[in-house]
Amino acid sequence: MRFKNSIKTIGLAALIAMTGLAQASERTLRIGIEAAYPPFAYKTPDNKLVGFDYDIGQALCAKINATCQWIEIEFDGLIPSLKVRKIDAAISSVSITEERLKSVDFTTSYYRLPAKLVTRKDSGINTVPGDLAGKRIGVQRASNFERYAMEKFEPAGAQIIKYGSQNEVFLDLVAGRLDASLAGSIVIDEGLLKSPNGEVYHMLDQNFTDEHYFGTGAGIAVRKNDPLAGELNKALAEMKSDGTYDQIRKKYFAYDISESN
Repeated sequence: MRFKNSIKTIGLAALIAMTGLAQASERTLRIGIEAAYPPFAYKTPDNKLVGFDYDIGQALCAKINATCQWIEIEFDGLIPSLKVRKIDAAISSVSITEERLKSVDFTTSYYRLPAKLVTRKDSGINTVPGDLAGKRIGVQRASNFERYAMEKFEPAGAQIIKYGSQNEVFLDLVAGRLDASLAGSIVIDEGLLKSPNGEVYHMLDQNFTDEHYFGTGAGIAVRKNDPLAGELNKALAEMKSDGTYDQIRKKYFAYDISESN
């Protein structure tokens, strides 16, 4: 009887030890995201976080056996939060640019889309930057759109107005306080053109794709020399090869966005 009890005790101890190892192997990945950039990240009426970036992050966490802890941060605070270790990664449509690569590392690109200028159809803005003199152009603060507008549109006579989110830009554009906005093509389409007010607006044909400003696509930002980048790159590659990426993409877009120009 004492021998059997000893076996039971040893077996219980082994089970506890194995459970402890399993728990120890689990980890939480703190991910920064701006939840005001539909269809990439936004809130449902019941305050649930959804969107393409969110789904990509959830799938990546599953691939690397981690739990996503989503931390909502305004776009201009994402990289500073990463550098002070408030978050471990930023999955929020952050373009991979030379300037950002000076302070953080990135995974490979997981999507790429052109920037566009949106304006009222009767605004008189047809040629850029020729028609921008005296016009008020709204951009999201700390974005590549802001940098491009400041260096290319402002010298042409435009006034550049900066906002905390692209949603705020659209609100002021509809209210008549702006003449145009420079932003991502899909965000313009989803956030403005498909809205009840969208029929009086259009995007100019011109694509803005200068890699010096707009980079080589959106990537996942991590701290410098963090091996997490390698883990996420491997997971991204697996998602693309096993169909997970395309399944997520089809929820939001009817066409390939992985390398659009």
